Amino acid sequence: MDKLIIQGGAKLHGDIRISGAKNAALPILAATLLADGPVTIGNVPHLHDITTTMELLGQMGLELTVDEKMNIEVDASTIREFFAPYELVRTMRASILVLGPLLTRFGRADVSLPGGCAIGSRPVNLHLQGLAAMGADLTVDGGYIRASAKRLKGVDLVMDLVTVTGTENLMMAATLAKGVTVIRNAAREPEVVDLANCLISMGARIEGAGTDTVRIEGVDSLSGTTYEILPDRIETGTYLVAAAMTGGNVRLKNTRPELLEAVLAKLNEAGAAITTGENWIEIGMNGQRPRAVSIHTSPYPGFPTDMQAQFTALNCIAEGTGVITESVFENRFMHVLELQRMGAQVKVEGNTAITTGVDYLKSAPLMATDLRASASLVLAGLVARGATEVDRIYHIDRGYETIEEKLSNLGAHIRRVPS
Repeated sequence: MDKLIIQGGAKLHGDIRISGAKNAALPILAATLLADGPVTIGNVPHLHDITTTMELLGQMGLELTVDEKMNIEVDASTIREFFAPYELVRTMRASILVLGPLLTRFGRADVSLPGGCAIGSRPVNLHLQGLAAMGADLTVDGGYIRASAKRLKGVDLVMDLVTVTGTENLMMAATLAKGVTVIRNAAREPEVVDLANCLISMGARIEGAGTDTVRIEGVDSLSGTTYEILPDRIETGTYLVAAAMTGGNVRLKNTRPELLEAVLAKLNEAGAAITTGENWIEIGMNGQRPRAVSIHTSPYPGFPTDMQAQFTALNCIAEGTGVITESVFENRFMHVLELQRMGAQVKVEGNTAITTGVDYLKSAPLMATDLRASASLVLAGLVARGATEVDRIYHIDRGYETIEEKLSNLGAHIRRVPS
């Protein structure tokens, strides 16, 4: 197991390239199960979660080929297993996304109940209710979802809660169902749209992706395709906050500013000067200390919960008091205890964190607890006095491609060492 050692105090300057979006790549990898021919996916980030998903598909018998640019070709014609074991699924909640494709194309699936980050209850009951309404026979036995169906049928589904993976799973299941499926109160995230666009390129008939009502007309089969993953908006936002916290000037390339409107608005409010182009964002603080901001997380297009921890870290060294309310997950302030050990003045009341900025943070040994909390601790280390150690960084490797290399290229003093 590795850890990161960060010597704080360097202002970030320079250009970096944003990787493909993990949260789009994972469902699109699962969608390859639906295709009659090979599917080639480009701009795939080199992350632990991607490796886990590839291992899962490989265990099912799919043939996977990866080139030097991390383009992945997946051929589902060689599938021999319809089973997702606990050993893999427990590390990554997105593994549940193989359930819909396996069931709709092959008529059966045995999938372990998922794991992932410990950031609150994220039940799969909405996935199961939707599949049952489409005609699936489902049982939960010994920690496994055991599902079977002859051919799923199109139905009108109303989601009790907005769920990204639930929308994705049911959308994939509906592509080969008989008739028309309508998903109401659907998730609107860009990664859902990216999955829909990939499915459409495979021959699916989908309308309304990116709105709260998605209509899918089932077809008899889907074909192979070549598809490029969209840029990672959360990675983009994380490096923007890093630049703002350190008072640097950074240009992020291969990104999409229109996917980050809520984040850019808060950075503007914090005092950052931001300019954008079609596929780039530049941020500068002009040597100024950031101002504290108040945030209320909500599903897209609201402020993303996956950026909450990073802005909590920013507020810790910002001028003034900021109030951050977490409305998506109920256990997502675990990074606060670690930030307090660095001298941050943060008080948590229920689902709200109230932060009064201090002049500086002090280095400390830190323990990462989940993916985005880990990123916030790295950001805090960038501005802390002394050398900060962040342990259990396997969480970071699940969602950030070579984070220490990218930050080093911007002038940060950061290195990876064995724990």
